[in-house]
Parts: sequence; structure tokens; C-alpha cells
Amino acid sequence: MTEPETKKETAVAEGGVRRSISGQGFPYCWTVVVLHVVIVTIVAPAEAHPLRRPAFVMKVRLIRHAESQNNQVYRDARKIYKGGTTDFDLSGWLSYVDERRMTLGGFRYEWDVIHLARTSRQLCFNARAPPQAQKLCEYLVPHLRNQASKPVRFVISPMQRTIQTILPTLEELADDADVMINGLYFESEGCHTREKVEPGMNADEINERLLHPSGARSARFEAFQSGAENGWYAHGSGPETRPESEVRAAQFTVWMMEYLDEQLAEFGDSSGDIFDAGVTLLPEEVHESYHDRLSPRTRQRRTAIFVGHGDFMSLVLKRIVAGFGHSVEKEKVPHRSAFVHNNTGITELEYFGERDFPGLVYVMVHFLIHRRTGNGRFLVMSQNQVPHLSGPNATYITGGGLKDGWSYLMPTDGCLDSEVSIAYADEVQPHVEEQTEALKSLYLSKKKNPRDGRGKDLTVVVKQGLQVVGCASLDEQSGRVSDVVVRPSARRSQVGKSLIEAVRQHAEEVGIATLTTKPDTDESKVFFEKLGFVSDKSGTFVCTNVAGAKL
Repeated sequence: MTEPETKKETAVAEGGVRRSISGQGFPYCWTVVVLHVVIVTIVAPAEAHPLRRPAFVMKVRLIRHAESQNNQVYRDARKIYKGGTTDFDLSGWLSYVDERRMTLGGFRYEWDVIHLARTSRQLCFNARAPPQAQKLCEYLVPHLRNQASKPVRFVISPMQRTIQTILPTLEELADDADVMINGLYFESEGCHTREKVEPGMNADEINERLLHPSGARSARFEAFQSGAENGWYAHGSGPETRPESEVRAAQFTVWMMEYLDEQLAEFGDSSGDIFDAGVTLLPEEVHESYHDRLSPRTRQRRTAIFVGHGDFMSLVLKRIVAGFGHSVEKEKVPHRSAFVHNNTGITELEYFGERDFPGLVYVMVHFLIHRRTGNGRFLVMSQNQVPHLSGPNATYITGGGLKDGWSYLMPTDGCLDSEVSIAYADEVQPHVEEQTEALKSLYLSKKKNPRDGRGKDLTVVVKQGLQVVGCASLDEQSGRVSDVVVRPSARRSQVGKSLIEAVRQHAEEVGIATLTTKPDTDESKVFFEKLGFVSDKSGTFVCTNVAGAKL
């Protein structure tokens, strides 16, 4: 090899841009494409089904921390200030919570009625042992030893209460646990005491104060925004706002999928623990029940456990279930949905990777080029399960009801005011279009109003939050109003009037002189008459004074 060729190959190995192969000028990207197409053509099944099940699946568990001081504060405040009644004292409730609430991860250290695990084996297993974390440990350890490959991967919030919750489990698993503390995974609002920012613990403090005294291994640290040598909230300038929590939830969800993709991308003997346990059964596995979480398995599966917080886990789960964008909560936009977890509640997920086609040559080249990876797809197998607190342990179930503070995540009534939006039919957002088509299908007459086909339809919708409660269509060329539908529960709240007002205003702006519609029920005829439309001999209702119509 000549010196120039040596330099060229070295540049490629060190991350330089590869422009050709062997100096012949044939683009590397086209070589990849040709190899991929040829090999797939040769060895891929002739009738590969687009919905085939992927071969690579790993187990994911989200676990909420055990009961903390704050959980008890909310519960006591509700009782004292008559939450949920007409006599509810909101100012008293807020004052009580503000004075007693902790964001440093404090626990109830009341020896008579304590619910959490502390940091040593002795305290965890003596007569006064805190039951929730201990019961979680007693369930997780046999489950993971019998059914999870080693090491079990733990991703834990940097807040003290999450680490203390999982410590008994980490101590029992010892070297079979791989621990990462992720600085993005803390609870909404961050770390502060009465609006004063607290930095939280740094990497050394977490290891030396929490992990090492219990016998757990040192953790790895990820995403400490001011560096692991500083506290996990040292970057904070105040309590985290709701929009900031949403941004962080998106960041963590993307990081989470990348982390899981890296697990799926491992190639070699160690990847034998990544498979579809529900489909690829071996003969010796026929007797095994998927729903048995404790019995030994012939093949153990790669497992990642994320120990976090109720509200932030809900923000992450919304992105897993609904995707990015449709799950965002911003100021004055209410919850579309929320996922509630009891203390130490477990949500079980399966994360999928792409499937390789049969054929040794294809597998070798395909992995060499692409790396085996995930595609961001999850199955939600179960949500908020507490099998370790069932039966006689049910008295220890806490933190999963409206009375425990979850109801206060919902917005105030002002956030539910109606919002009118207008867009051309081909520009309507998919989640809005899906709801409008459902409304039309449910509540409109099966006989469609005639269209002249010359214009471009405009869609008008009324939303409450992200929920469509009414819609209408306007043909800009003909001035025809059609497909006016309002959900029955919203018909006394001026939604219909808001729709026609928006149609009238738009018509005036674009110079439409006359609006027409042809209602097919007596109720809708009365509705349009009240809004200034007059019926002609053909049964068509006409509004000729668009600008001056009284609505």
C-alpha cells in the first residue's frame, strides 16, 4: 500500500468522510444501497408481510418511588382544608403545602408509621422495616434473578427518594445490577425550598451517602446538566415551570429510546437475551407462562428498570403512547390524559427492534451497515401494578388516587374555555381531522349535502383543550356551509353559535356575499333561523347580509 492510500484509509478509520472505495471513485453510499438491495432480493421472503413481528424485544419497567414526605403532606392538607368539598379552603391548603413540602427527596422518618426504605440492610430487614420498598425488593429480586439476564440495567432519578426506594433491591442483586443515575429524570418542578433553588446531590454524594453504605455498586452518571461534579439541579434558576417539564420529558424520552436502541444494537453471544418471548418459543419453554413473574425461565431476557416519579413518568408515558407533539401540556392547555401510579407502582413495557431477514449473508451485511436498532415502538403490557402489595399487604398501597394530590394536576376551569380554529381541509392537523370525521359519522344524517365540487373546503372547529366538540365546513367559492355538527353534550354552551360566527367572519374577510346551507332536520332548521338564515322555496337557507347578520 502506498503512502497516500495509507493516509486515506487512516482518515476513514478516524472518522473522516469516506468518498470512495479503494480510490476508484465509486460512492460509498451507492455501494451500501446496491449491496442492501441485491442481498434483500436474494434472501428476503417473497411475501414478507409489512406487519411481521420484530425479532428483537426487551423488557422495560417504569417504577414510581415509595411514599415520601410530600405524599403525606398533600393527603393531610386535603383532610385539614376539606379538599373536594364546597368548603375547600384553597389558600389554607396552598399555605400548608408550601410550608411543609420538600423537594429534596425527604422521607417520613416516623418510626411508628414509616413507609419507606432507608439505606442499610439492617434497617431494611428488621422488625420496623419500611414495608413498601422492602415488599418491592421481595418481589423484584426473585423475578429478576429467575427471568432477567445479567446485569439488570437500572436507570434512576437523582432524587433521594427514588434511590432509597430501590436500594434494598440493588443491595440484594449486588454485581448483577448495572446502575445509572440520569440527571434528566427528576420530578416536575425540580429541586427548591420555598422558591429557593437547591442544587441537589452530585455524583460523589450519591455514591458515598446512599449507594456505598448499603453495599450497592457505584453508579454511572448521565445528563447532569452542570456536570456530575455539581448537584443535579445546580443549573436551575427557580422551580421548573410546566412547559420546561414538557421540554425535559421530550428530551428524556428521546434519550430513553436511544439508550434502549443501544441495548438492541449489541451483536454477538450477549444478544441472546433479546428476543420476542411471546412468539419465539423453544420446545422446552412450552410449559412456561408469560404471566408468571417469579418462576425460572429457560431463557432470561434483557431488562431495563427506570425508577422515577409519578408526574414526570406520566409525561414520558404520554409520549410513548400518543407520540410527540400531541401530548404537550402548556400554559392554558389542559391534560389530554395522565397516567397515575401508586407508590412503587410498576408499568410494564416491551420495546421493539427491527427484524432481520433470514439468510446468513444478509444478516452479516445488514448488521455491518445498519446495526440492529429499535424503531421507537412500545407495547404497554400493564400499567400501575402493585403485585407486591396485594393481599394482606394491601394496607400499604398509597399514592394512586385523586385524594393523594393527582386531582391537582388538572387545570383550572378557565383552561377549558372553547377555542375556534380555521384551516383548509388539507391542512387540518391529523388528530383534529380524525375527531371531526368521527363527529360527522356519529351525528350527521347519512344523506350528505350536495357539493358543487368547484371550491376548496375550509374546516372550522371548536376545541376544548385538544378535544374537538364541534365542526363545520365552508366552500369559499360557492359560500355553502355544510357538515355542521356539535357534540350533544356541548349544544347548550354556544359551540354551534361560535362555529357560524367564525364562518361569517371569514366570509366577510374574503368577500363572500352570501352563505347558503341546506339543513335536513327540524332542529337544525331552527338553529340556522336563529342565526339570521332565511329559507327559500327549495329548502335552502340563505344568509345574504353576511357582515350585518345578527348572531
